[in-house]
Amino acid sequence: MQSWQKPLVADFRSVVGEDQPVPLHMWDTASREVTPLTPSDEATVYVCGITPYDSTHLGHAATYLTFDVLNRQLLANGHRVNFVQNVTDVDDPLFERAQRDGVDWQELGEEQTDLFRQDMANLGVIPPTSYIGAVEAIPDVIDMVSTLLDNGSAYVVDDPAYPDVYADRTATPQFGYESRYDEATMEQFFSERGGDPDRPGKRDPLDSLLWRAERPGEPAWDSPFGRGRPGWHIECAAIAARYLGSHFDVQGGGEDLIFPHHEYSAAHVEAACGVERMADHYMHTGLIALGGVKMSKSLGNLVFVSRLCNAGTDPSSIRLALYTGHYRDQRNWSDALLAAASRRLALWRTAIETVHTHNDADSEARASRLVDDVRQALATDLDTPAAVDLIDEWAGGIVDKEKIWDLPGVDGKNAHESLSVPVPCAAPAADDKLSVAQGKITILDDGKDSEADAKSVELASATAGTQRCGAHSHASGELTVDLLPATHQRGNDPSALYSHLSPAATLVAGYVDALLGLKL
Repeated sequence: MQSWQKPLVADFRSVVGEDQPVPLHMWDTASREVTPLTPSDEATVYVCGITPYDSTHLGHAATYLTFDVLNRQLLANGHRVNFVQNVTDVDDPLFERAQRDGVDWQELGEEQTDLFRQDMANLGVIPPTSYIGAVEAIPDVIDMVSTLLDNGSAYVVDDPAYPDVYADRTATPQFGYESRYDEATMEQFFSERGGDPDRPGKRDPLDSLLWRAERPGEPAWDSPFGRGRPGWHIECAAIAARYLGSHFDVQGGGEDLIFPHHEYSAAHVEAACGVERMADHYMHTGLIALGGVKMSKSLGNLVFVSRLCNAGTDPSSIRLALYTGHYRDQRNWSDALLAAASRRLALWRTAIETVHTHNDADSEARASRLVDDVRQALATDLDTPAAVDLIDEWAGGIVDKEKIWDLPGVDGKNAHESLSVPVPCAAPAADDKLSVAQGKITILDDGKDSEADAKSVELASATAGTQRCGAHSHASGELTVDLLPATHQRGNDPSALYSHLSPAATLVAGYVDALLGLKL
């Protein structure tokens, strides 16, 4: 399956140096602690992709931006990165949505996958090395199910009408190590998240479906164990083992995938390949809330990347808004959060322009210290809030207080309040805010969240700034000033992206682009 066009990214080695790797320490769900991430020359990462409907909401975006940042840290450290991502284009929720809407499930999947690709391209996400749909991986699924049947790790239920194939959850003694949930919690999540604990003929309620025998009205493929289609977890297991091998560095996804999906995917690979542990690190992102309520397809309270883009939102504003919260935390999206990210981005761009026109030895030294500090923050479990604070402090020490009033979206009568930046949280309480002025960070106790996607779009349009999603043009508006350097007008040579800037400005802008995907 084709992914999407690779974004134009400042060359990592020219920005961060040839021999300056920063040791990475990442949270591992299985051990529940931050541990060293030490890949070989080739880092191997598997991230679970979308089930293609309701693409692409901000919950999706938060996850894929997180692993884009991880990818960038690995590349900056000199690793080749084999990054694999799937598309779950064979699954019950997709069929149910297609039936509800009266459309063909394949057409729905293709349409929504195309939209996801466009959204990822607009956000500047580096595409995976391999982008694999479940449909194209069915031969690999059949091979793995056959192996599990042959070695006794799977069985066929005694049901002449529907002889489904199930995995024996006792086949690997380490089952449960990834989530570390007790039996009651596993049974609860298994039932809530696509499992079938009450299926007659199963040996254990927690045995998971590997191959679903053909049912009327459902797609099916030939196999040695009868016509049917894959279960959910075996799809990712087969794809990961095929493209990364039985053991790799990182398995990633949203925290709602910890169990059952990642537990079973790991168990299937481990049982089929005879390894003790599939991934060195299991990394999971927190969920995104709107008005304190988790965004979900079932609730319908989704904010879509494409709608923000169509409203003229700068992609960097979307990224930056999500970076202000840690990837493992429950984060709250609001119109205020997006507007604050746009103002913050304008401040940083003004700082780059200022350093460009007033470059000296001191500004170069401060830029170098900033890069070192930000790299260290990101190497410590992708601490983007700390990185944002560091850049805030740097920019606040450069931009004159009077010039802040001229930034896009800033009310000259209330500049202090206009530049305040809410700290996201999942609780529906008043947000804390940060204000950058005179080189200092101060805490404010103010802010209101809006729950409507339409409201976010309206605010995004008003404060979007300079770069529109999917285009390299500048939005017009009486408050908008062109702060974006000619970053997107320098041809297709990544090393030339910031060559027109002074050394200090090149270092900061190039680094922020290369490691965070933000265009300054």
